[in-house]
Amino acid sequence: MVYRGPYRVRVEDKPRPRIEHPNDAVVRVRRAAICGSDLHLFHGMMPDTRVGHTFGHEFVGVVDEVGPSVQHLRVGDRVMVPFNIFCGTCFFCARGLYSNCHNVNANATAVGGIYGYSHTTGGYDGGQAEYVRVPFADVGPMVIPDWLDEEDALLMTDALATGYFGAQLADIREGDTVAVLGAGPVGLYAARSAWLMGAGRVVVIDHLAERLEMARTFAHAEVLDYDEVDDVVVAMKRMTDHLGFDRVIDAVGAEADGNMLQHLTSARFKLQGGSPVALNWAIDGVRKAGTVSVMGAYGPIFSSVKFGDALNKGLTMRMNQAPVRRQWPRLLEHVRNGYLKPNDIVTHRFGLEEIADAYHVFSAKLDGCIKPVIVVADD
Repeated sequence: MVYRGPYRVRVEDKPRPRIEHPNDAVVRVRRAAICGSDLHLFHGMMPDTRVGHTFGHEFVGVVDEVGPSVQHLRVGDRVMVPFNIFCGTCFFCARGLYSNCHNVNANATAVGGIYGYSHTTGGYDGGQAEYVRVPFADVGPMVIPDWLDEEDALLMTDALATGYFGAQLADIREGDTVAVLGAGPVGLYAARSAWLMGAGRVVVIDHLAERLEMARTFAHAEVLDYDEVDDVVVAMKRMTDHLGFDRVIDAVGAEADGNMLQHLTSARFKLQGGSPVALNWAIDGVRKAGTVSVMGAYGPIFSSVKFGDALNKGLTMRMNQAPVRRQWPRLLEHVRNGYLKPNDIVTHRFGLEEIADAYHVFSAKLDGCIKPVIVVADD
């Protein structure tokens, strides 16, 4: 898959990735996924997204080649690869902050390295391809356990790990009321994870019928359709005795609907790093001294966020890209014990050659598309 400008992607031949460093591996991709964050790239929302770049930070596959220093992987291993690229030894990696690695991105003061997510995050080609180069192969990828379904493993490379991390950042206490803004894959996983962390009530806010239904059936949550209320924040207050939710998770990010002017200035005219609608709803809809967890992706430039309100309410705001590898031990436990079945949210599967159609269907939210998987190889 190659990017040809906003709303334009296509399949082209590119040189097969090669070993560039002794710690590299080359992985033959079997399954990839399109993430809601990929749509920010597709729509031209993220800076320094260059023509010819290959997207895809969610993928699993088979090790095809390893560099001479790689010790923990062998050719033929089935592996799941976290979307973070990290060295494992820097100041941040030593503290488990793999998404903030200081050695994998020339723009390291802003963000760590991410597969297929523009040159802002290092310029690494992603996994919506037949092959992908995997740097630091001894610290990132993990051999997929024999008992784990390949598609479930795929969803643990970002969406599930990020949703779970969003619930962790919300610092949920037993009995808390939790609102999740956005019923895309990350929001659905965050809502499901909130129960695992002791939430007493979980409400998912969106406006697409198929996503709200998935929130009911997969996440076992109450739902609020923001198209059916005059004021979302007032509705959130009414649901909580006019106090606000204890914890609110923003799982929407840069292209939130809900305010036409703010959506136009961000998603259309690129005057902001992202539409602040969801984040401002979170700030206004959480109770005083509550916690806002931000999982939605935003660009690095200015966004008009209600910071003064957050200050005066005494809010705790926590955010980061998920350190995926750190989440896996607990998530594998939950999946193996039957508490989670990650691929229950997959609605569509496309071949790699159909990826332009896949982006169109997912972007336009056609045919009830919630999570599309790209089938690259079946052998």
